[in-house]
Amino acid sequence: MRSKLSCCWMLVVVCLAAGSGLVAQEEPIAEPTEPMTEMAVAEERTVLSEPFDVDAEVEAYLSRQTPEEKARSDAYFEGGYWLQLWGFLYAVGVAWLLLGTGLSARMRDLAERIVRWRPLQTALYAIGYVLLATVLFFPFTVYQGFFREHKYDLATQTFSGWLRDWAVELGVSAVLFAIFFMALYGVFRKLPRTWWLWGAVVAVVFLVFVLLIGPVYIDPLFNTYTALEDPAVKDPILSQARSNGIAVDNVYQFDASRQTTRVSANVSGFLGTMAIRLNDNLLNRCSLAEIQAVMAHEIGHYVLNHVYEMIIVFGIVLVVAFAFVRWSFDWLRGRWGENWGVAGIGDVAGMPLLVALLAVYFFVMTPVMNTIIRVNEAEADLFALHASGEPDGFAEVALKLGEYRKLDPGPVEEWVFYDHPSGRSRIHMAMTWKAEHLEE
Repeated sequence: MRSKLSCCWMLVVVCLAAGSGLVAQEEPIAEPTEPMTEMAVAEERTVLSEPFDVDAEVEAYLSRQTPEEKARSDAYFEGGYWLQLWGFLYAVGVAWLLLGTGLSARMRDLAERIVRWRPLQTALYAIGYVLLATVLFFPFTVYQGFFREHKYDLATQTFSGWLRDWAVELGVSAVLFAIFFMALYGVFRKLPRTWWLWGAVVAVVFLVFVLLIGPVYIDPLFNTYTALEDPAVKDPILSQARSNGIAVDNVYQFDASRQTTRVSANVSGFLGTMAIRLNDNLLNRCSLAEIQAVMAHEIGHYVLNHVYEMIIVFGIVLVVAFAFVRWSFDWLRGRWGENWGVAGIGDVAGMPLLVALLAVYFFVMTPVMNTIIRVNEAEADLFALHASGEPDGFAEVALKLGEYRKLDPGPVEEWVFYDHPSGRSRIHMAMTWKAEHLEE
């Protein structure tokens, strides 16, 4: 699944402090030998009444990132901006290569010679297209997914392990996209006037299908999932879930440390496949306060119905996307279709053009899509603060995410490139919440 087909990336001082407090309470409390003087009481009130400076607290958290760490994180995240551009251009270039050389038309002709049933011809072409495009993308993929991650010390996997996951992902993608394109091109051929509208419906149904089967059949191909046994971690998470209407009996952990150093958790699935899961990096690197803040964020996505909301929103986005494809596909085919050997939208030889046009649309829509997702993430952040009551744990996780996410971007930069609130925004939210709940 991973990048092509998850995801909310969230992220010991607080835990140690809480632990020491619990130990201290186990000892009998001695009666005070002398009452506090009026001066002592006044001094205590003065300390407690000192104003909580939200901005100062935010800067104190951000200052904990050393100049070297900041430069490294900024370089990694800003490099991702260029990777988005080069990935987009690479995708368009591959499509142009397949169309301009006539290779796409020859692949269609080969599928038609092998089988006579048209849906199966589409499936064969789709599998061939996915395999060929993935091979052409391999130099870009191996740099982005393996060498670059190791350069910034974010990956733990050997090349053979990475290659194994890449091959599994390729196999899953080939099967899923064969199913998807069979249904999509069936609509294209049977509904020549309204194919763009019903094509969007097929895409949404496919999205729901992947959400449904992902946690059960796809994710275990890449990681091992086991029930979390530690009651100190498990019980507070289950308590949060049940108190917010999620009827679950188990929390699952998975071995992401075999691939990455990143902390992560999710409440994934759809309908009956919903499950609460966190990776072993979160367990090993974070305090209980941080874990509770992260899991409350993920629970918030479920409670706030973000899965259903995003299905509706993406459905609208996809309708517009297919409307754009309808106009641009016909215009481009009118100019170059004869040279490409593409007869119309129902001709699978035009699949590279379809994919390229969708890539153009979503590349232009990057700020809009990021904003839609970022708003949902901010809602889940606020839910997490209310549900967990751990603003400092939440801020600590934001710092950990700062290992690979630029903590302090400019406002335009955040609007265009961030699909989650920036570290500064998240820490500011946490400290604002803390300022309003100091007495608690």
